[in-house]
Amino acid sequence: MTSTVKKAPSPVKLPGGGPVSASRAAAAPALVVLTDFGEMYRSTPTRRVELIRQGVRAVELKDMVRLMDTSQDRVYKVLRLSPATVNRKASRDEALSSEDSERVVGMSKLIGQVQTMVEQSGDPGGFDAAKWLAHWIEEPLPALGGACPADYMDTMEGIKLVSNVLSTMQSGAYV
Repeated sequence: MTSTVKKAPSPVKLPGGGPVSASRAAAAPALVVLTDFGEMYRSTPTRRVELIRQGVRAVELKDMVRLMDTSQDRVYKVLRLSPATVNRKASRDEALSSEDSERVVGMSKLIGQVQTMVEQSGDPGGFDAAKWLAHWIEEPLPALGGACPADYMDTMEGIKLVSNVLSTMQSGAYV
């Protein structure tokens, strides 16, 4: 009687992680793309955490800034990112640190929140959430004691505060 030995599936390497079994890789959800703002907003916290841990590729950040139609230097300053580091990592196609990625993902999620708000409110035709947010964060708001939302974008708590202001605006309770 001969016995058949089943060979284990060969390991698959997921982005930013070590080898995992083929069955686990197939079950793992794809990570959210930074510039798919609506998907970033609607995705689960678990998926966003995975992206943050993996690190946002610096070239993806540059793509996001391009879509925002504002200066890279301003976005980097608002998010407390070193332009030299971003440029170096982009030229090498490397990922940002988890700490930097967290703030970048937070900005992407805010753009997705605005996009979703407009879609829920009616016809979003011609509206560009990335450009709108880039300009809106520079405006002083009474809800923030006269501060600009950009003043809060360097921490996750600040980004949550800005998100809450956006939600309040959508509900009509904004002052």
